[in-house]
Amino acid sequence: MTSEPAFQPVKSADRALAVLEALASAPHRRSLSELSRELDIPVSSLHSILRTLQRRMWLETDDTGTRFGIGVQALLVGSTYARTDDVVVRAEAVLDWLSEQTGETVHYGRLEGAHVVYLAKRDSPHQLRIHSAVGRRIPAHATALGKAVLAEYSDEQVRRQLTWPLPALTARTRSDAEGLLGDLAEARRLGYATESEESDIGLGCVAVAVPEQQPARDAISLSVPTARLGPERLAELASLLLTARASLRRGIADPSGTEGFSGGAG
Repeated sequence: MTSEPAFQPVKSADRALAVLEALASAPHRRSLSELSRELDIPVSSLHSILRTLQRRMWLETDDTGTRFGIGVQALLVGSTYARTDDVVVRAEAVLDWLSEQTGETVHYGRLEGAHVVYLAKRDSPHQLRIHSAVGRRIPAHATALGKAVLAEYSDEQVRRQLTWPLPALTARTRSDAEGLLGDLAEARRLGYATESEESDIGLGCVAVAVPEQQPARDAISLSVPTARLGPERLAELASLLLTARASLRRGIADPSGTEGFSGGAG
C-alpha cells in the first residue's frame, strides 16, 4: 500500500488567507509594500489578491486607495461562527443571567492554540468598564478565561499547548512556567480561575470552564475594574459563575432552575 502524498495547499488561496490574517492582527491599515515584505509575496501577485478581496468586500481601503484593512464581509462571515455554534447558543441565556445578576462585563471565550478568542460578550452598564470586542484574541496565559480552560489539562499538556517563553502583557503577567502552573493548580482546587491586571492594567477577571467538551475548550468570565474587585466581591462573582456552570451542566437555561433548554436535560 502506498502512502498518501503530502498535502499541498492551493497557493492562491493560501496567500489570500495569509493576507486576511495579517490584516486582522494589525492595529492599523497596511500598504501593499508592507504586506509584501511581511508575507514574502511578490508585489504583482499581491496586488491582484488585494483587489480581488476588495471587490468581494473582504477588504477596504483608505481614501487614498493605498492602505488596506479588513472589510465588512469578514465581519459578516466571522459573526456566523458564534451565531451557529451550538455550544455558544446554549450559553446565551446564562450569559444574560450573569449580566443581570452582576452588572459586570461577561465574556465567552474559546481556547485556540495559545490564545483565547472572545465569541460572545455582554457589556456592563457601568461607566467604568472594560472595552472589548467579539473576535479579540488574547494570550491564554494572561487571562482568567484561558487559565480556566488550561486548568482542565495536565501540566504536561499545558506545556505543549503554549508557546514558550510566554509574552508579558503587563508587569503582572505570569510569564514563567512555575507561576502559571501554580495558578492553574489553584484554579483546579477552587473550581475557578482568576487574574488581576495580567492582560490590562486596572482590570481583574474571574472565570470558569464550560462543561460542554472534553477536553474543555470554552470558558465564561466576569471582567471587573480592580477598583470594584475586593475579596468579598470576587467571592460573590465566583459563586455566581459556579452556579452558571452547574446550570449549563444540567442543561438549564435559567440558573434559577425554572427554565430548561429545548431538548436538554431537566
